[in-house]
Amino acid sequence: MGVVVAFEEKSAAGTGIERLVRLVAADMTRVNQLIVSRTGSDVAMIPEIANHLISSGGKRLRPMLTIATAALSAYRGDGHVKLAAAVEFMHTATLLHDDVVDESDMRRGKLAARMLWGNEASVLVGDFLLGQAFKMMVEVGSLGALDVLSTAAAVIAEGEVMQLAAAKNTETTEDEYLAVIRAKTAALFAAACEVGPIIADRPKAEIAACRSYGANLGVAFQLIDDALDYGGASAKLGKNVGDDFREGKITLPVVLSFRRGDSEERAFWKRALQDGDVREGDLDRAIGLMRKHGAIDDTVERARHYGKMAKDALAIFPQGEMRAALDEAVDFCIARAH
Repeated sequence: MGVVVAFEEKSAAGTGIERLVRLVAADMTRVNQLIVSRTGSDVAMIPEIANHLISSGGKRLRPMLTIATAALSAYRGDGHVKLAAAVEFMHTATLLHDDVVDESDMRRGKLAARMLWGNEASVLVGDFLLGQAFKMMVEVGSLGALDVLSTAAAVIAEGEVMQLAAAKNTETTEDEYLAVIRAKTAALFAAACEVGPIIADRPKAEIAACRSYGANLGVAFQLIDDALDYGGASAKLGKNVGDDFREGKITLPVVLSFRRGDSEERAFWKRALQDGDVREGDLDRAIGLMRKHGAIDDTVERARHYGKMAKDALAIFPQGEMRAALDEAVDFCIARAH
């Protein structure tokens, strides 16, 4: 298994998103102000729950990508700020819903909202945030951007249902798993990057390039998350190491280990994940099998492959600081584990 490198350590070594953060800082200040104002409600529980998650230290990577691709496309206007806030609201809503579906206890190192306010409130506040996101999209007045983000919302929901259908199914293939994460994770990355050039009225080739960048980055991002669950530290993950295992989630390291294992090893995966019969020492055994079959290293290698495709997608844009910053964002996502 490869060595896991913490965000902060890697950033200090020069591979981080400092340049991207700096270039989008002024617009992200406006995005954050808009997020705060749009979580306001006379129903006290709504801002409480929304702010519990929104203020809990997320990197805001998706809205930063919206701001960055708008700048890359030479957009002049204010629409990108509302679209970036809408993207963050969509992301936050999916996290609130995910934690209910997955029965997760932790989110970003804190108790999940469902643990404090209950499942019903978490789902309903997620719905409120989705409503606010669509309201901001309409205010921007771009039918193209509205189409892209509303389609993404439907695809994300489809991905959630696909994941439910595949839950605890150790027979899941790599292609089937990739289809889930393309819908569940990569769709919002793709949409976040695509709306920038759309509102800038750029040529179709540039819009497609930004979409491809986001989609491939999203797959790489999720694959690294999958690897980190079996080789990270809970302080960095914002959840407990092995949560995916305990929840019976079929992720790529599991898919590869199951396929490459012998009959006795496959029986172990079926007992632990399919039957939910997790015993003391099973997580250590799971990690040991992943090391034996190179499953974590290969998951990271696949992430690198998608990261290269993300960078290649932007090659039609001229060299410049924003393009370099977007390239570095790919490196940042992948450098979390190597």
